Amino acid sequence: MGLLTFSLNLTLDGCVDHQEGIADDETHAFFTRLMDEGGAMLWGRTTYEMMESYWPAVASGEVDAPPAIREWAVKLEAKPKYVVSSTRTDFPWTNSHHVAGDLRTSVQKLKDETTSGVLLGSGKLATELDRLDLIDEYKFLVHPRIAGHGPTLFQSGLLSTRKLDLLSSIPLSNGVVAMHYRRVRG
Repeated sequence: MGLLTFSLNLTLDGCVDHQEGIADDETHAFFTRLMDEGGAMLWGRTTYEMMESYWPAVASGEVDAPPAIREWAVKLEAKPKYVVSSTRTDFPWTNSHHVAGDLRTSVQKLKDETTSGVLLGSGKLATELDRLDLIDEYKFLVHPRIAGHGPTLFQSGLLSTRKLDLLSSIPLSNGVVAMHYRRVRG
């Protein structure tokens, strides 16, 4: 069984607005390595649509991009992408698949079948999956910014506090800190 790892950019005050982070070669290289380690991506519909609207054009060369960003886009194009949505069933982007049925059962099956792990990158979906006790690890890039607005991490709340073990913290040269936590069970 693979691990479900929730990974996202966030500011010091917990803002997860994708426009508030430092989107440079170093952060893209970090996420490219992270994606390389996992077997599949898992998103909610909103995140999928945001990604679908930009990254395929970068991967195909329609949009000019620096090498680190193009590398991310090309690898993302090839990576299996699973999408949870109750309002959309057609996902034409290369290697995209709809996650249907009971959320707990479907995501657990995806974890069981993806031994190299699943990388979750949607905040709202992460809240639901955390409530279902399905997230195993958290890998956050904490950016040296205070946004002062939302959306924020776990904005709609969790049922209880999550206890985590710090596995690593790696400062990047741009001031971002890569934090890796594992959920404490039991």
